[in-house]
Amino acid sequence: MHRLFITVLAVWAGLTLPANAQEEKPGDFDYYVLALSWSPNWCATDGDQRNADQCHPRHDYGWILHGLWPQYHRGWPSYCRSNEPAPSRRMTAEMVDIMGSSGLAWHQWKKHGTCSGLSAESYFNLSRHAYGLVKRPPIFRKLTQPVSLPVQVVEEAFLKANPEMEKDMVTVTCKDNFIQEVRICLTRDLIPAPCGRDAIRDCRSGNARFDPVR
Repeated sequence: MHRLFITVLAVWAGLTLPANAQEEKPGDFDYYVLALSWSPNWCATDGDQRNADQCHPRHDYGWILHGLWPQYHRGWPSYCRSNEPAPSRRMTAEMVDIMGSSGLAWHQWKKHGTCSGLSAESYFNLSRHAYGLVKRPPIFRKLTQPVSLPVQVVEEAFLKANPEMEKDMVTVTCKDNFIQEVRICLTRDLIPAPCGRDAIRDCRSGNARFDPVR
């Protein structure tokens, strides 16, 4: 009876696991989300409190790469069990120019890169290539003081700078009434593609703050 109870319990536990927990295998995903963070706003909401080096004016950061995230049409994988070696310090340090910190690069590999099916080096190379493919509107770097603006302005600026993209391929997020990120959906070949509903996190604020480059 005791063995029967354990068997039934194990079967029940397997049936109640979330679907994506059983599917999170490296390389098994549908498309990518490229997340671009406006560094001055991140510094205002998080980085300054951490005394983050990324926020020092000498860096002149604007839109930085938050990450390249493998995505399902519903849900997303994370922290996959990859057989690929972890990135070296050299690899993560080489991403600082577009990611702001080697710590972020390490975290992105651990949480998202392990699900890409790529080696750490290939994942970082692909992330850099994807970042380079997206034209970042220069208008935002011309700001000289904080402004409050409609989220649609940010979205439309990216669509104008990247005419191959359509409205359902781009979403803008907010945090603490600051514009936080622009997220762009891409095929596995890095071609702009419609976002799944789980990737849409549109900012609900009418207007949100946008800080200038430091």
